[in-house]
Amino acid sequence: MQKYILIIIKIILTLAFAAASFFKLSGQEMMMTVFENIGIGQWFRFVTGVIELGAVLLIWAPGRQFFGAAVLVCTMIGAVLVHLVLIGGSPLPAVLLGALAGWITYTYRDQSPVS
Repeated sequence: MQKYILIIIKIILTLAFAAASFFKLSGQEMMMTVFENIGIGQWFRFVTGVIELGAVLLIWAPGRQFFGAAVLVCTMIGAVLVHLVLIGGSPLPAVLLGALAGWITYTYRDQSPVS
């Protein structure tokens, strides 16, 4: 049963982050505004989109799931902080996605170089 739950979580993360990455990389107006409000520049939108897409690919790659999920957790920590400190709005979606990515990280903890 846990195997199927894990697959469902990975599918949810894939859909969410692939869509977010697409919106960032394709220059959707909403994403451009968000990153303008962050104040670092639009280059950061591209970097974030590439990181999200790469992490999604890694959560499906045998032996790399821990790393992909850990990158997503870190990305969502950053997203929560940005919502709380810079742009406002609800950090709840980032918290939930981060928690799901945390579950994947925990599940594949044996892949960690520190374990």
